[in-house]
Amino acid sequence: MITDTFQMKSDIAISHIKRMIMSGEAPPGSRIIARVVAEALRISETPVREAIKSLVADEWLVLRPHVGAVVASVGIDNIQEFYGIRASLGALAVELAGPHYTGQRIAEIDAVLRECPPVIAERDVDGFSVLNRRFHALLSDTPHTMVIHRMLSSLWSRTESAKRGFRFAAWRLPESHAEHVAIRDAVVAHDFDLAARLVREHEHAALEALLQGLRHQDDQRPKAVDRRIQ
Repeated sequence: MITDTFQMKSDIAISHIKRMIMSGEAPPGSRIIARVVAEALRISETPVREAIKSLVADEWLVLRPHVGAVVASVGIDNIQEFYGIRASLGALAVELAGPHYTGQRIAEIDAVLRECPPVIAERDVDGFSVLNRRFHALLSDTPHTMVIHRMLSSLWSRTESAKRGFRFAAWRLPESHAEHVAIRDAVVAHDFDLAARLVREHEHAALEALLQGLRHQDDQRPKAVDRRIQ
């Protein structure tokens, strides 16, 4: 049986590796070595190995023969496909679940929206990304859209490592927030067709901003980079 302490250490390792990926410290193709992570966190390698298995299952990492775990690469074509699917699934979630949103659910959405302005003022892309994920989860995580939510969660994980591109598109934050507010207002007005259309437009706008940020990131990247994580 896995103890609570062991599970906590595994979760810590998961969070640490995710931070490495999101910060760009571990770019796509970089090796993630259990011993190195364990030494950085001052824990044993066993929970780190479990963390790596979990991240492989969630497609943050991939296993390569004779190499081990490396950060998954997400190409431009993949990103466009993922965001297209996200747009369709997110819109469908609103159409199916919208009529069943409770007052408590709307209050939770409003609470997330109230947290956004100071984060936007600080141009805190990572902080806004967390709030963005919570906003969309509240739209899709319902008894009426359980399969959709699981599919969206998988897509969110698969595009997470690419989101560092948004650091070069911080101008997008207020636009994204305004779009969230418009979606919320359409839901409250029970205009679920409009809300679904706004979700699709929101995802497509996010995709364009992300692609622009990734292109800028590529322009700023040195010509030769040692991708190994020592």
